[in-house]
Amino acid sequence: MGVFDGKFVWVTGAGTGIGKAAALMFAEDGASVVLIGRRREMLDQVAGEIEGMGGSALVAPLDVSNRSDVQAVAADIQSKQGRIDILVNNAGTNVTNRRLDEITLEDWDEVIAINLTGAFNMFMAVMPAMRAQEDGLVINVASTAAKRVSGAAGIAYSASKFGMLGMSLSLTQEAWKFGIRACCVHPDDVNTPIMERRKVKYSPEVLAQFIQPEDMAHAMRMIALMPTRSSLPELIVTPTNIRPYTPAESGTPE
Repeated sequence: MGVFDGKFVWVTGAGTGIGKAAALMFAEDGASVVLIGRRREMLDQVAGEIEGMGGSALVAPLDVSNRSDVQAVAADIQSKQGRIDILVNNAGTNVTNRRLDEITLEDWDEVIAINLTGAFNMFMAVMPAMRAQEDGLVINVASTAAKRVSGAAGIAYSASKFGMLGMSLSLTQEAWKFGIRACCVHPDDVNTPIMERRKVKYSPEVLAQFIQPEDMAHAMRMIALMPTRSSLPELIVTPTNIRPYTPAESGTPE
């Protein structure tokens, strides 16, 4: 018996990194998982891993920034499953040219649309079901970029994650009366494919010191197992070896 037997969990950005690790964790512990992301081939691979361990996975190719598609796909999934217990808002992106003197208007729009508006779109799609069942948990994967700005994250990414924190804390303040809890998780550097978009490249030794995706899955497991009478509005996760950014990473003068 798994601790999440009978639970339905939706994970955005589930094809790689933190999303994949979270999906595998919830499935291994008994949940039925919906894998949401833009690249079907990656989602199919994760679904294959879940089914290989005897779990249940449904693939839902979707761009979370497309509100009408989110609503349509969510309605279809809910008609099949009947409920949604946990939403992991993990879908996120960043651009390579992310500093103020480099970023384009189109890059700004893309980052905000996916990281912030996409998370809001997903919550609005699941809220009616969670409200009707008077129970639900939303885990919003933000970043320590929501706590401090840095050229390493960039202006658009930082703005999107500050916005996600504001959205998540608003849910904590307002959605409790519907039985809905929210937690905003702030990981520092995580060894995921998004690191490849940084101009500074890291050695395998440095990447091994970063937070690993499975570490974030462990954190989500803890959050999801909290008694419903308790709420954890925020959780900050850092590498044990906290290193300062170099001028090359942060874009500050040498």
